[in-house]
Amino acid sequence: MSWNHTQEDGQGNQSHQTSITWVPTEVANNVTEFIFLGLSQDPGVQLMFFALFLLFYIVIMVGNLLILLMVFSDPRLHTPMYFFLSNLSFVDIAYSSATAPKMIADFVSEKKTISYWGCVSQMFTFHFFGCAEIFVLTVMAFDRYAAICHSLRYTTIMSANTCIVLASLSWLGALGHSFFQTLLTFQLPFCNYQVIDHYFCDVHPVLKLACADATLVNMLVIANSGLISLGCFLILLASYTVILFSLRKRSSESRRKALSTCGSHFTVITFFFVPCIFIYLRPSTTFPLDKAVSVFYTTITPMLNPLIYTLRNEDVKNAMKWIWSRKVSLKEKQKG
Repeated sequence: MSWNHTQEDGQGNQSHQTSITWVPTEVANNVTEFIFLGLSQDPGVQLMFFALFLLFYIVIMVGNLLILLMVFSDPRLHTPMYFFLSNLSFVDIAYSSATAPKMIADFVSEKKTISYWGCVSQMFTFHFFGCAEIFVLTVMAFDRYAAICHSLRYTTIMSANTCIVLASLSWLGALGHSFFQTLLTFQLPFCNYQVIDHYFCDVHPVLKLACADATLVNMLVIANSGLISLGCFLILLASYTVILFSLRKRSSESRRKALSTCGSHFTVITFFFVPCIFIYLRPSTTFPLDKAVSVFYTTITPMLNPLIYTLRNEDVKNAMKWIWSRKVSLKEKQKG
C-alpha cells in the first residue's frame, strides 16, 4: 500500500482520482483525529495570540450578554428590532464559542489535535450559527425597511407572530444549511494525511484532505454557502438602497436617527459578509490570507457587534442607564 506517498504527491485533482480507484473504504476512513496548523507556529507569536484572543473572547461574551440582559430587563426594548438584536447576540456568543475556546487552548498546547467526530461537530456548529447570523442580519434589514418605509403599518407588518415566524425560519434554514454542508464534506473518504492548515474545521481546508475527487462537492458547497452569503448580501444592499431613497423626504431629525441605526447595522454587515463571500464563493483553494480573513467573521465581528449597537444607539444607552439606576436604588434600599 502507498497511502502516504499518494497523499504527499496528491496536490492536483488527477492524483486524487487515481488513488481512490484502488483504496479500500475501510482504510480510507481510518482517520481518528486531525491536527491543526493554527495561525502561527512561532511560540512567541502564539503566546501573544493567546492573550489577544482570550481578551477578544471575553469582550464577546460580556458585550453580548449585556445586550441580552438589557433587552430582557427593560420593557422599553421589547420591540421587533431588539427582539432580533437579542437573537443576534445569542448567535454571536454561540458562533464564536464554536471556534474560539479551541483556538485559544491550542495557542498554549503542544499537540493541536481534534478528534474526527469533534471536527464533524465543530463544522456543524460553526455553520449552523454562522448561517443563523446571516439570516438574522437579513431579517433585521427587513425590520428596518418596514419601520422606515412603512412606518404607519409597521406594527401590523412586524407583529409578534411575524417576528417569531421570521426568527424560526432563520434558525430552521441555518439547521438545514449546516446539516447539508457537514454531510457533503464528511461523506468523502479521508486518507492518513491529517494536517488541517487552519485553526478550525472549515469546509475548504478539510476537503483538501479527501482522497476522492471533490469537484462536485466543491460546486455544491459554493451553491450552498456562497450563494446564501451573496444572495442575502444583495437583499441587504437592496433594502438599504430603498431606505436611503425614502429618507430624502423625511425631516432632518428623523433622517439622522434612521441613518444612525442603519449605519451601525450596515457596518456589521460589511465586516461579516465581505469576508464570508471571499471565502465561500470560490472553489476549494486555500490562500495564506484565508486564515486572517476568517478571523474577521469568527471573532472580530461578534466582538464589534455589541460595541457598535451600544455606542451608536441611544435606546441601548438609555437602557444601560436605567438598569444601572435600578441597581443603585436597590443597594440604597438594602443599606437603609
